[in-house]
Amino acid sequence: MADLQGEVTAPAEAGELDQPAPTHSVPAPAPDPHTLLARHPVADGYSGLPETLRTRPWHDLELGETSVESDLPRLRAGGTGALLWALDATEGRPLTAALEQIDLINNVVARYPEGLRLARSASETADARAHGRIAVVIGPAPAAATGDSLGTLRALHTLGLRALTLAGASWAECEQGLTRFGEEVVREMNRLGMLVDLTGAARATAARTLAVSKAPALFTRSGARALNHHPDNVPDDLLAELGERNGLCLVPCSAARTGPELRDVADHLDHVREVAGPESVGLSGMYDTGDAHPEGLADAAGYPALIAELQSRGWPEDHLALLTWGNVQRVLRVAEFTARAARQRRGPSTARP
Repeated sequence: MADLQGEVTAPAEAGELDQPAPTHSVPAPAPDPHTLLARHPVADGYSGLPETLRTRPWHDLELGETSVESDLPRLRAGGTGALLWALDATEGRPLTAALEQIDLINNVVARYPEGLRLARSASETADARAHGRIAVVIGPAPAAATGDSLGTLRALHTLGLRALTLAGASWAECEQGLTRFGEEVVREMNRLGMLVDLTGAARATAARTLAVSKAPALFTRSGARALNHHPDNVPDDLLAELGERNGLCLVPCSAARTGPELRDVADHLDHVREVAGPESVGLSGMYDTGDAHPEGLADAAGYPALIAELQSRGWPEDHLALLTWGNVQRVLRVAEFTARAARQRRGPSTARP
């Protein structure tokens, strides 16, 4: 056929005119760690700040506080968006200690309204993040704080407690893992929307809890026992079961539990992701607990370096987003959904040990 200048051109093959020009897609470069953490901040599963601040006559978290490992400047530098503030109530009068620390948490959050916001639900943690605040979730507390009373458990929940550690309770230390009362405690926690923390629990207790609980359980400060034999770390068979039940293992920045180097923490994160799955791994700094920390993770400002290490190991952004923020947010949200359903089926339990 002839073109407009009278030159003859070859006729087009059928469908040729509809074919787009060949393109070569280039994968988008991975965001740098600070950019990634701005998108997906760290929900840190265990901070000992309440007990640390209780021993200080004065502090200033906004300007920077050298006597702690997680003041506001370092939390911001590390990309932290939420913190579970643990209650240290293992000695003396556990309930009194828990109440004093809850009171302290409320006072600290009120003192730094531009930096902190108390959160009692997944929506409140997301709202705090949207307003540029770090969400503070109260818990975990040791089971001793309840005095083996479900009424006390409910009262602590009303005051904001959102996680309870089962290890050490008489009803969680038996051959079958949980006594009948222990099972009722787990069911009542499900009804309240309180997270079950299995850190330090016996193998039988953890397995029975995973079977009884309708909401995801978590380990707030546990690495992989296959890599480090610390008693609070989780064996592979339990990690696999945790993943099957949509639970969460929060790997700590603890030299004793994971190792003395940043790469040791990354090794544990790799292992938990492989065994339990990317939706069952998270982070807990264990800052201000008295634990020694791996080199490179001495305080809350170290998370970007850890993210950079994971990126160098090939972690995609969607897995990193789950690690830092998504998995903790999911567990909080599912616990709330479970509670709404449970309250339609049953009222407050009156069980006793």
